[in-house]
Amino acid sequence: MRKISLTSWIMIAMVTGVVVGLWVHYNGTAAQIDSFSGGISVLTDIFLRLIKMIIAPLVFSTLVVGIAKLGDVKSVGRIGGKTLLWFMGASLLSLFLGLAIMHALDLGNDLGLPLPASNAATGLDQTGMTFKTFITHVFPNSIFEAMAGNQILQIVVFAVFFGIATASIGEQGKVVIKGLDAVAHVILRVTGYVMYFAPVAAMAAIASVLAVKGPELLLTYGKFILSFYLSILGLWLLLLLIASLFIGRRVIDLAIAVKDMILLAFSTASSEAAFPRLTQELESFGCPPKIVSFVLPLGYSFNLDGSMLYMTFASLFIAQAYGVQLTIGQEISMLLVLMLTSKGMAGVPRAALVVVAGTLTMYNIPQQGMLLLLAIDQVLDMARSATNVLGNSIAAVVVSKWEGELEEAAVNTYK
Repeated sequence: MRKISLTSWIMIAMVTGVVVGLWVHYNGTAAQIDSFSGGISVLTDIFLRLIKMIIAPLVFSTLVVGIAKLGDVKSVGRIGGKTLLWFMGASLLSLFLGLAIMHALDLGNDLGLPLPASNAATGLDQTGMTFKTFITHVFPNSIFEAMAGNQILQIVVFAVFFGIATASIGEQGKVVIKGLDAVAHVILRVTGYVMYFAPVAAMAAIASVLAVKGPELLLTYGKFILSFYLSILGLWLLLLLIASLFIGRRVIDLAIAVKDMILLAFSTASSEAAFPRLTQELESFGCPPKIVSFVLPLGYSFNLDGSMLYMTFASLFIAQAYGVQLTIGQEISMLLVLMLTSKGMAGVPRAALVVVAGTLTMYNIPQQGMLLLLAIDQVLDMARSATNVLGNSIAAVVVSKWEGELEEAAVNTYK
């Protein structure tokens, strides 16, 4: 008998949450609805705490290993510069596309949720995100303090210094890198264990919200999913159009060549699942192995186009849902924070939740808003994982072309 996948369990949990939530909404009194919503939300609170539990070790270990690998390849420093330039350009494109679309659609305002009691008195701390406080907050007083408080941006800063220093000391540094790589794999396994609780949390999240808000919430979810998928398609077209400026009509061949890997990432909601064969496909397409082996691993840590589009969507959706007004300056600084804190998070299913959770608190946006999207995060994760695969494929091909080493397809495996 075929084992039911986690994806299927979450889909089942979503349907169950809808049925249970609507039943309570229509059959319970106001007091019963409030009691049910408060009681079942304990399950989502547990999941939220488990997610927070892995933030610091996951960010530190994966980012140090990624930075150290970049430092190890001194002979291809030129390739590294071009690769990072493409990554930053694609990242900013994804983030600003999400910002523009969310401003145009204003989806979250349909909910009009009240701020939680702890934030109701002060609302958004307008003085907390001045330029001075933002800059000084970036740099940690102590890495242990930063880890204890899950200050993601401070951990990122320390990890960058630590990774560069580790790579610069040669053989001794390789021992540290190997150890942290093992730590990263352990944390990824822990993350996998935590995600087994996701179906329960998803059911509880959607049941709790639907019990209070009723079926009108489903309309908002439907519009959010449709808007996100259309935005993802728009991002695909933009990335392919930009790539065509470098490789011409071969961009169509590239899309066909990696289509199976995109579908694999979509169906498993994990871009990591496509990594081994994607390497072979890109080499068959004409990319030299030395560039593929350099760009692709870095891309899985630094180039998360789909994830960043989603994180902009999610952050602004939650802010709109709670009526939290952000200035243009705050929104731009949020995009930069998301771009930094998203690095090193690839390969972890639904890891964008971790990044969004850490970013919301910096802008006094209620973290409870994450629960609004938890129930449909699996559906969204499928699209962003597929986009990450396409984005990394394009990056490897464009860098190969920049280096003048992109050859005609060695094997035509994508007819």
